[in-house]
Amino acid sequence: MPRPIPPFRRFPESDARDVWRIFRIMAEFVEAIEELRHLGPAVAVFGSSRLARSHPYYGMAVAVAEKLSDAGFSVITGGGPGLMEAANKGARKGTGRSVGFNIALPTEQVPNRFQDLSLDFRYFFIRKFMFVRHARAFVIMPGGFGTLDELFEALTLIQTEKTPPFPVVLMGKRYWRGLLDWLVGTLAAENAIAPEDMGLITVTDDPDEVVEVVKTKVGLPTPEDLARRARARARADKRDRRSGEAPARPAPRDDGDAGGGGS
Repeated sequence: MPRPIPPFRRFPESDARDVWRIFRIMAEFVEAIEELRHLGPAVAVFGSSRLARSHPYYGMAVAVAEKLSDAGFSVITGGGPGLMEAANKGARKGTGRSVGFNIALPTEQVPNRFQDLSLDFRYFFIRKFMFVRHARAFVIMPGGFGTLDELFEALTLIQTEKTPPFPVVLMGKRYWRGLLDWLVGTLAAENAIAPEDMGLITVTDDPDEVVEVVKTKVGLPTPEDLARRARARARADKRDRRSGEAPARPAPRDDGDAGGGGS
C-alpha cells in the first residue's frame, strides 16, 4: 500500500526552543568534528537503502568499496541497509576504515553491522557538511531521492566554486542513462547548465576505473595519512577495551552473507 501523505507542516512562531536548538546544532557539529579529526583521506559511497543483497548493484558496491579501502581510503556511507551496507561491507574487507553517518528518521534506520566508526546525526545538513568536508570523492551508486540529493548538491558546490573540485563518479551506466540523457538533452540544450558541466561527472561500471579516477584527480593517501589513521584506530581499540567492548573490526574477512556479491 502507498504511504499516506502526512498533513502539511505548520510553522510556529519563533520561541525559546529555537535558542536551545542552536546549542543542539552546535553540539552535533562539535561531536562529529572531534570524532572524525583523525579519519584521514576518505571516499563517500551513496546508494539506495532498498536494494537486496542479491541485487547485482550490491555486489558492485562491495567491490568498489573494497578496492578503495585497499587503496588506502576510508569509506563513508549513510550507515543504513542496502547499498550503504554493501559499501561498508566492502570497506571492511579491505584495509581502510568503514564509517557510517547514520541519521535519525521517522521510520527508524537501523545501522548496518559493518561499521568501524558509527556516528549518529539528527540534522541532515550537518551530516551533509561532514560528507563534503571529509570525502575526497563521491561515488554515486543507484539510488532514490536521498542519493540524488547528495549527487546534485556535490555538483552545485563544485559548479559554484563553493568547494574545490572533486571526483563525482556514477556507477551503473544503465541505471543513470535516462538522467544523463535528460541533463544533456534538456538542461544543457536549454542553456540551464553549460555543456562543459557534464565533465564534472564520470560514469562507469568498473570498480578499477573508479580507483583510477580518484587516484588521478586527488592522489592516493600518503604514508603519513596511513600512519595517522593507524594511530587513530589503535586509540579507538584501546578505548573499546577500556569500556569492555570488542574492537570494532571483526576477525573474519568474509561473513558469508547470502548474495553479498563481490565476496
